[in-house]
Parts: sequence; structure tokens; C-alpha cells
Amino acid sequence: MPRQEDPRALRAALDDHIARGTAPGIVVTTGDPNGGLETIASGDLAEDAIVRIQSMTKPVTAAAALQLVQDGRLGLDDAVERWLPELAERRVLRTPTSPLDDTVPADRPITLRHLLTNMSGYGMMTAPCPLQDEMIANRTQASQDPVELGAQEWLDALASMPLAFQPGTAWRYHHSFGLLGILLSRVTDSPLDEHLREFLFDPLGMVDTGFVVPQEKAHRLPAAHRHDGSGGLTQAEPAGAGFYVAPAAFDLSHAELVSTAADYAAFARLLADGGRHHGRTLLDPDLLAQLRTDQVPDAAKADDSFFPGFWDGTGWGWGVSVQTAGPHPGRYGWSGGLGTDVYIDPDGSFRVILTQVEMGAEVMGLFADLQ
Repeated sequence: MPRQEDPRALRAALDDHIARGTAPGIVVTTGDPNGGLETIASGDLAEDAIVRIQSMTKPVTAAAALQLVQDGRLGLDDAVERWLPELAERRVLRTPTSPLDDTVPADRPITLRHLLTNMSGYGMMTAPCPLQDEMIANRTQASQDPVELGAQEWLDALASMPLAFQPGTAWRYHHSFGLLGILLSRVTDSPLDEHLREFLFDPLGMVDTGFVVPQEKAHRLPAAHRHDGSGGLTQAEPAGAGFYVAPAAFDLSHAELVSTAADYAAFARLLADGGRHHGRTLLDPDLLAQLRTDQVPDAAKADDSFFPGFWDGTGWGWGVSVQTAGPHPGRYGWSGGLGTDVYIDPDGSFRVILTQVEMGAEVMGLFADLQ
């Protein structure tokens, strides 16, 4: 387990990856079941760097949704079209690769459960097809780059297309959680960042987490990089500037957060401690138990759902992947496209790993070495 690891060995592993060019900087925070916390930084990424966590936003919005469920404001099997009328009367492609006008009616509405499990019928298409072409054309295709459309414009563009699958029948990544963010903002009748601040970030002391970095903290936002294919790195986003520096370009309810090692460790600790924080229950333990349990039926786990081998010993709960077999059964967490990762073990230990390098073989190797 992480708590048994020699910090010198961990630092040596990080320094080795810096030397190999995996990332210019790496920050790792490790938590033990007794509340201990240790952060190690290597290279040019400071411990308090505010980084783009991208899809590590998904566990956060999942937790926020479950808070509304436990408060009785939202049901897992509620049809989301009550708050998102744009999603009423969906059409579904006859096959995922059919022309966009070859559709049948949806046989059921999209529910909150479908969003949490990535089974809404929307999501990344893993092979060329008319739907993928249309997502690229209308700027709803997912990538490591910032979103190009505001929340309403993005929702309208998504709703203009048919579903690839009947809701609840197949798993496809990403877009369900953009819809979830917009759903939360409508259920609460408040900007999503304000709701997250009041009910999650402030109680946990997550002072540097949000959709944008305030101007006075912009110097803590590092550059983002990608590997150039020849062993080097090229800059993908600038340091201290660009899309993630306030003010927000548009409504970001469907978008992804920035955070720090300390902030995200506070969130990971909430999950590791069964939803309790300083004696206060922020997340119902029974709902949290479901969050970290595989919720996707085998029939929905197609080989082409995501990258090859994704389902080998892996399931999906609500906003997190879950290890169902292998050396760490019960471990759960998720990664972000700019080289960030969190995992939590059943014993209450966890690890947060932050870089700002686009996901690829080098970064995946780093994660493997640290797991």
C-alpha cells in the first residue's frame, strides 16, 4: 500500500521520470488510513501549483450529484428531461455507424443513473462514423483541449444529434458528465461553480479549486505540454494565461476544473473516510459505497467502448473506474487527460498524481510505476 512506501524510493522514481522527460514536473500526495498526508514534488511543478485536472472533475460532479440525491432533490432514476427539456423525445441511431437520419425513437428517457454510468447514449465514438464526423463539425467532440462552446450552446449542439445507443444499453465516455454538470446547475438554479463551492469545496477547504484561476493566482498555473513524438515536449497551453485564467469565457457548467494537490487530497480523503469530514457527513455512506462499485452490466462492456483492454479487470462506478480483479481489487479512481490521476484503496489510503502533460505512453508509464 502507498503508506508503506519508502519516501526516498518514491522521490527517486519521480526524479527518474523527470530525467527521462516524462514531464517537466510531478507532484504526488499520498494519504494513509490514519489521516497522514505526504506531498513530494519533483522538477518544476510546485506543490501548490493550480493544475488543469480535466476528467478528474468527473468524481467531483458525481459526488455533488449524490449530495442532491441524499437530500431528496434528485433521484437516481429520475428522467433528466424534467430539467433538461432539450433531451426530451430522443432519436437513436439504428446502428452506431448509421447515417444521422437513420433513427428510431428512444425507448426510455435518459436518467441520472445513465449519466453517472456513462450510459446516456451520448459519448466518444471510437471509430470513424457519421456521428463522430458531426461531433467534430459542431465542436462537441471531446479532447484534451478546453471546451469551445458555452454550456447552453454545447447542450444545443449535442441535442441536435441522435443518440448512438438506447439509454442504459452501452458505455461511451465523457459527454454524460458534461450533461451532468448542466443538470446540477439547473436542479439547484445556481451557477455550478457557486453550488460546488458552497456544498463541497468550502466545507472541505478546497480553496484553489474551480473552473478558472483568479487573476491574482495566475502565476501558479503552469504550462501544459504534449510529447512531440521524438522524445521532446511541446507547449500545449501557456503558463499563467489562456483559457483557464479568469474571467471565464462563458458558462462552464459542462467543463472541467482546476485544482491543487492539497485540494484534491481533501476530496480524496472525503471518499476514503466514507463521506465524513471532521465528524460531518457530506456524502451518504451507502451512496458512496455504490459510487465505488461496478455499476455497468457486462452486456454494456463492449470491446470498442474505449481503449483496447479497458474492461480487463475493470468496472465503472459513478464517476470512477473500479478494479474488479488483479493486484488491487476494490481500488477506484480516475485520471485526467493532462496527466493527472487519483486512486483510493479500500483500506482508506489514496494517492493523487499531478503533471501537466497530455496522456500518452510516457505518462501512463509514470502512473504504472506509482501504483
